[in-house]
Amino acid sequence: MAPPKVPAADATLRLLTFLASRRTPIAATRIAEQLELPRSRTYDLLATLVEHGYVMHLGQERLYGLGPAAYELSGAYLRQEPLARIGRRVIEAMVDEIGESGHLAVLHGRDVLYVVEERARNRPSLVTDVGVRLSAHLTASGRAILAELPPAQLRALFGHRDDFTSRTAAPVPETPRDLRELLVTVRADGIAHESGEVTDELGSLAAVVRDHSGWPAASVALTFVESQVDEERRRRLAAVVRRAADEITRRLLGRRIAADLPE
Repeated sequence: MAPPKVPAADATLRLLTFLASRRTPIAATRIAEQLELPRSRTYDLLATLVEHGYVMHLGQERLYGLGPAAYELSGAYLRQEPLARIGRRVIEAMVDEIGESGHLAVLHGRDVLYVVEERARNRPSLVTDVGVRLSAHLTASGRAILAELPPAQLRALFGHRDDFTSRTAAPVPETPRDLRELLVTVRADGIAHESGEVTDELGSLAAVVRDHSGWPAASVALTFVESQVDEERRRRLAAVVRRAADEITRRLLGRRIAADLPE
């Protein structure tokens, strides 16, 4: 392989790619060893990336991981190609089958950003139009994604009481501990829910969508009128949401496999 024409850019991109391949933060010395970079240069690159938000530094642990700016870049790509295009047909089919409004969302900093919205007939209007952002800890869509983040990433997003907001009078997580305890249940159930925390009298169920690396890339959700949904109906909604999320995951994996095949 020919030497890179811009060594600094090459090293920066290799560093970000390496961090993206990791499930947990890692020490700078390990990064330098794995990428065969001088330690001083590695620390300089990390400091610059931390300053711009592409890497986060966990000071007490002396570890480094991807920062919010890196996830926003990933989210921007997914919003354009291929997630929204692949997900739209799945969401439409889900809504046609179950008769409730559905959406597809990605994490954008501390918010979820809605990239696909399909309204069911004779259902109330929602706040989740395409392009709308809502606090991730309040929404089923956000909780489904947050539950699958590494603990260090979750702390970086929701590490302080000031990071928490509310929209209605319904009880919501107000502290990092509240959120962690809630997300334990989400992981165990494989489904996230909210009840009147975004809009009075409406509830939602959501399941995570994963990319080729297993990362929580997005979530699928259904929103419904709480008073019209009994336990049997809720179980069916949860099953439909999981199936739709799994189908989008499968299609994303298929796209990656196809892209990797030789021509």
